[in-house]
Amino acid sequence: MTMIEQEYRNILVPVDGSKAAEIALERATEIALRNKAHLDILNVIDLKQFSVSFAGMIDANGDVVYQTFEDVDGYVAKLVKRVKKQGLADVSAHVRFGSPRSVIAREFPADHKNDLIVMGPTGLNPVERLLVGSVTDYVTRAAASDVIIAR
Repeated sequence: MTMIEQEYRNILVPVDGSKAAEIALERATEIALRNKAHLDILNVIDLKQFSVSFAGMIDANGDVVYQTFEDVDGYVAKLVKRVKKQGLADVSAHVRFGSPRSVIAREFPADHKNDLIVMGPTGLNPVERLLVGSVTDYVTRAAASDVIIAR
């Protein structure tokens, strides 16, 4: 029996600064290199965190949100440089605002024709996971593409 090897063209790796996301980025880079594929590195900024964490602290011009965007943009730019040093030239960085679940599972892959999502197992603590479920669990159920969980 011969095994058919899946080829991927557009790989998405969501990152959030966690160790699990860094491992997922390594795996996604390896897969992209083997497949000569494009790699999209994505961070999703959930605006709900600002209404809860910074209630009443965001001034009228949104300095806290802007600074968060700048920090995240710098973070994903560093990841792109790291991936390029590993020999993958076809890589893009993206920062989006929205619900991480729907952006990662549906919206971003629809816009960018991703045929594989590589992500870490979870970034939430056990209590949050019990109450809201992990983003990874949701993505594995809702994504139209293949999903690989890097451990």
